[in-house]
Amino acid sequence: MSFFIGFLTVVLVLDSLLLILLVLIQLPKKEAGAGVAFGGGATDALFGAGSGNALTKITRYAATVFFSLSLFIPILYARHNPKDDSEFQKKVKEASATAAGQSAATPTAVATPSTNLITIPTPTPVTPATAPTTDSSAPPATTPPK
Repeated sequence: MSFFIGFLTVVLVLDSLLLILLVLIQLPKKEAGAGVAFGGGATDALFGAGSGNALTKITRYAATVFFSLSLFIPILYARHNPKDDSEFQKKVKEASATAAGQSAATPTAVATPSTNLITIPTPTPVTPATAPTTDSSAPPATTPPK
């Protein structure tokens, strides 16, 4: 079934591209617009002299296919993949069930903050490096004579 949905999705994308091209190729009534960008006689050269009628019919069919696939594919997808709770929704339901059980047991229960918080250690004070102390009782250093 998923292959069929994927195939229809590819058909929808190709149909949308075809629909875009068909709208751009068509000549407007006043001979001005996006249709002129492809050349004045582009549609006449491609599809013949009466191409306005053929292009409008093809556009109508492509638009019908586009809208019908746009409505049909989500219906198929919803039937193929039944709604299943996500992991997040399951955890929320479990948490609310346990919270309801706790509140029924102890009506004065107070919510406590989570203990899974990250704790940042406090920095230890750094002592500055001290200069070597000189002993005052030591004799002063003498420099040798030159």
